[in-house]
Amino acid sequence: MAKKNSSTKDDLKRLREAPLITPTDLGAGASKDIAGGMNGILADVFALYLKTKNFHWHMSGPHFRDYHLLLDEQADQIYAMTDPIAERIRKVGGSTLRSIGHIARLQRITDNDADYVEPLDMLAELREDNQTLAARFREVHDVCDEHRDIATASLIENWIDETERRTWFLFEASRRGYTNGQ
Repeated sequence: MAKKNSSTKDDLKRLREAPLITPTDLGAGASKDIAGGMNGILADVFALYLKTKNFHWHMSGPHFRDYHLLLDEQADQIYAMTDPIAERIRKVGGSTLRSIGHIARLQRITDNDADYVEPLDMLAELREDNQTLAARFREVHDVCDEHRDIATASLIENWIDETERRTWFLFEASRRGYTNGQ
């Protein structure tokens, strides 16, 4: 019995020391390129999620309710992307973000720590950030096409559509009304 326990402990020790290796037919280079691009996207998605929630929490003014609800809905949609993105990174053989610091090193979407932001400026900033995210999705889609990673490219296509929808809603919500050609 002691020999079995010793063998089991040795097996467990080897598993703990083994690197995270997920089998994939994409190859090491493709795995590195795709995981790197997707980790950048994941960092931007977390940054955009937090900024959207920040503006949701700090919204004010006559359109408070509409903007507050819009940003809450958009934040939920953005957050819903995080796990599928991270799991896709793991499926292609990469490792994913590990900390807030890791996010900060990779994010392109800038934080906004201002004490007060005008509501229309919030919407405009989020619109631009969503456009930045869509552009980053397209960059990584090109990498996926290059490496024939159809599954990641397919997910990205759906996320581009969702991101464009958020951009559209933010644009329309912030338009000033026009009266008789003015």
